[in-house]
Amino acid sequence: MSQIKKGAALNYLTLFLTNIVGLVMTPFILNHLGKEEYGIYLTMGALVGTISLLDFGLNNTVVRFVAKYRAEKDRKGEENFLATTMLIYSVISTLVVIIGVIFYGNLDTYFTKMTSEEIEIARVIFGIFIFNLAVGLPGGTLTGICLGYEDFVFPKSLNIIRYVLRSVAVIGVLLFGGKAIALVIVDTIFNILIILITGYYVFRKLKVKIKLHFFSTKYIRQIFSYSTWIFVFAIVSMFQWQAGHWVLGRISTPGVLSIYGIGIVLGTYYGAFSSAISSVFLPRATKMNVDNASGEELTDMMIKIGRLSFIILMLILTGFLLFGKQFINLWVGEELGIEGCFQVWIIAVMIMFGYTLPLIQSFGKSILEAKAKLRFRAIVYLTFMLLGTVLGGFLAYNHGAIGMVVGSVIGWFIIQIIMNFYFHNKIGINIIRFFKQLSQKTILTVLLIFAIGYTLNFIPGSGWVNFIIKGVIYSLAYGVIMYTLGTVEFEKELLKKTISDILTRIKK
Repeated sequence: MSQIKKGAALNYLTLFLTNIVGLVMTPFILNHLGKEEYGIYLTMGALVGTISLLDFGLNNTVVRFVAKYRAEKDRKGEENFLATTMLIYSVISTLVVIIGVIFYGNLDTYFTKMTSEEIEIARVIFGIFIFNLAVGLPGGTLTGICLGYEDFVFPKSLNIIRYVLRSVAVIGVLLFGGKAIALVIVDTIFNILIILITGYYVFRKLKVKIKLHFFSTKYIRQIFSYSTWIFVFAIVSMFQWQAGHWVLGRISTPGVLSIYGIGIVLGTYYGAFSSAISSVFLPRATKMNVDNASGEELTDMMIKIGRLSFIILMLILTGFLLFGKQFINLWVGEELGIEGCFQVWIIAVMIMFGYTLPLIQSFGKSILEAKAKLRFRAIVYLTFMLLGTVLGGFLAYNHGAIGMVVGSVIGWFIIQIIMNFYFHNKIGINIIRFFKQLSQKTILTVLLIFAIGYTLNFIPGSGWVNFIIKGVIYSLAYGVIMYTLGTVEFEKELLKKTISDILTRIKK
């Protein structure tokens, strides 16, 4: 099996591990830290995540340029590029420390709803996180070098091992009475170990050298010209998932931050299921662009991918609408209480609704990447995610975490309206036909299944066994009814082929 195929398989394994282990670990960590300290832990992580934007997208740039120099067999250019990158990262790490010191000294003036004891915990966590970031940003270059060498198995396998061992270490630390500060120390130790192991692999196994042969500002401009739009989308991601933490941190108690953070986690898990399908279609979009595919051909492909994503997402969304409150109460109810669990459910539902359209139209993003037309999308996302964050901040004063999410979701909806006009008028995708064929058979089938699923709530009981029974019955009913009434011939044949391939591999 090639490095690419092994890398793809490891990607799916990583996705499975992070989602499943994350679901299991969240209530365990929350139970041992408490709602307030868990909220501090999440918020300090989000704040440092914002500072990590100083990376300017250089990590992805390393992958691209290393691959370029390697293809050109330009060893000297590769060495010089890596040396220049490390010089840039030395400046960035210095900036991270300076900004960190400034933030460290002013945490108490910003997070006014925290007690003095909570502020001290926040300061220690923040300080360790800053050290982690200052070391981790240049250390990430080593992983980028591996990917640029098309050596996917080592870094991805190492990441999986790290995730498993880190989870075991976290359980051990918490069982022995450790708190949030101990968790950050665990992460720091693993971070340093991964950098050392990856460094050994890069320099001893891949025989990579870092040497500055000459220094040129033109060279630096070339690097940053590529990373600019990566940096812009990193800002968009920050407004999408992290900005709410430090907005709420100004006006809310740590307990509210926990509720918001857990709701966000559930929303990101929702997106991961669809991304597992859509992420593999960028090469197809690139090929279609090279072959000068017509707007109708692009529309056909977007419909196929969109319908598959929609069918999967509707199973998750409708199931969460029906049984999500019970799941959250069982999952983190002891720590958050009934009201807190209800707010988490509302937040997660709003994120899922707001996230559904961009997820089922993710092939449109692949088309824009293939056509090198990301500028308009970047500007639209940046503008309205910023406005959504500002609106959410105003709403949060009276409605807390829910108000914060309402502002963000409104921003998402406006973005999708604009992007659909852009797809239709500038890219040539027939959006009207897309929605017509997307809803063909699926909408009425989903409503029918939802109505049937509602009756499952009358099954007596409220524990995990009751929840699992309802979830299994609903999933089976969804699959059978959707296959019978909601799918078109292409989807039926795809499912048959997938099952046939799985059975063949099992027999081998």
